[in-house]
Amino acid sequence: MAKPYSSTNANPVRRGFSFLIGAAFLALIMLICGLLLNSLFQLKALGQQLNTVVELHNHKIDLITQTQVAAHIRTDSLFRMVLASDPFERDEHFLRFNHAGFLIGQGREALSQLGFTPMEQRNFDAQTRLMRRIQTVQEYVIDLLHANQNTLAHQVLAHEAIPLQEQFNLELAAMRTAYQQANLVAQQQAQHTYRHALLLTLTFGLAAIMLALLIAWYATRKINLKSRQLHAQMMELEQSRAALRIEATHDPLTGLANRRLFYDRLQQAIRHAFRYGGRVGILYLDMDHFKDINDLHGHHVGDAVLVEVTQRLKDCVRESDSVARLGGDEFAVLLEGVQGRQDCIAAALKIEQCLAHTARFGDLHLEINASIGQSLYPDDGSNEDALIRVADAAMYRVKSGCESERQSRLPFQ
Repeated sequence: MAKPYSSTNANPVRRGFSFLIGAAFLALIMLICGLLLNSLFQLKALGQQLNTVVELHNHKIDLITQTQVAAHIRTDSLFRMVLASDPFERDEHFLRFNHAGFLIGQGREALSQLGFTPMEQRNFDAQTRLMRRIQTVQEYVIDLLHANQNTLAHQVLAHEAIPLQEQFNLELAAMRTAYQQANLVAQQQAQHTYRHALLLTLTFGLAAIMLALLIAWYATRKINLKSRQLHAQMMELEQSRAALRIEATHDPLTGLANRRLFYDRLQQAIRHAFRYGGRVGILYLDMDHFKDINDLHGHHVGDAVLVEVTQRLKDCVRESDSVARLGGDEFAVLLEGVQGRQDCIAAALKIEQCLAHTARFGDLHLEINASIGQSLYPDDGSNEDALIRVADAAMYRVKSGCESERQSRLPFQ
């Protein structure tokens, strides 16, 4: 009689099958873990490369740009010191010269703290030696100015200081280009890392393909999120820079051009008029009894009056004219394309008529008036400082004169 089949006979088969399934499952788990660990490692490397692009290289580029701007200001201040004849004006340029030197040192120190490759360190050391030469020549120019050897100072500036500064600017530009190229290399490495991770993921077999696709989707989502964050940060940085540029050149209360921007525009207008034989007019305005308004009604009312004056000035000048607030209750108007002094007087009369109306500020009714002086290029001066001084002096003569027909009766010479 045959021996009946028992379950014990199947145990070896079951155990072999279970072992095979377990081994395959364990291999699959190890495959998935290897895929996960590799993906995480690659993503971490990609994040580090992107951080290098955004944080380190861009920070270095910003510091180099800051150093270039400060170096330009330093050379420009030295140039203006050579041209200036007024000791007070020369002292003002000397202060800007020293401040720019401080910014150069600060920028280079911050750049050095970020670290360099051996090649970058050699270039930085060469720039340091060049900076010492530039500093020596610039100090020599200043010593010549103090010794009233202006001609020799001008020659040293033109033949030594400026060429050295141009060489320094070229080296900074080369360094900035190198970091921009390094950014591009880092981006390419990040792309290569991403492609390598994707290729390695796809080779792990059919058993882990769903999980691999999930990880690839997760990685892509993270990269896109990082890209959007970086884009948002760059946009925010650009907006901050734009706001800083506006803040540096415009009055925060009225939004008008400040003294610095007005001087730049006036200088450009003078150059244009000099080249083409034109004329440039300046109106210098000072509010009458403005201190009384502040003392009696408070600075908030005074600020409202300044804003109202700003709006009236914009409404009664041409689009080609430039209005600026020089400080306190002082304003200036740049008149381009004028034919002569009568055009300046006509513009001053028009402004007086625009301002001479009662303004309402809540329950207050205040009269707004201003004393206006004017000057004309080239009749009253050949540079912006001379024109401003003449217009300022004319304004004070108007302020101390009669209250009617002031513009036509008082001389502006």
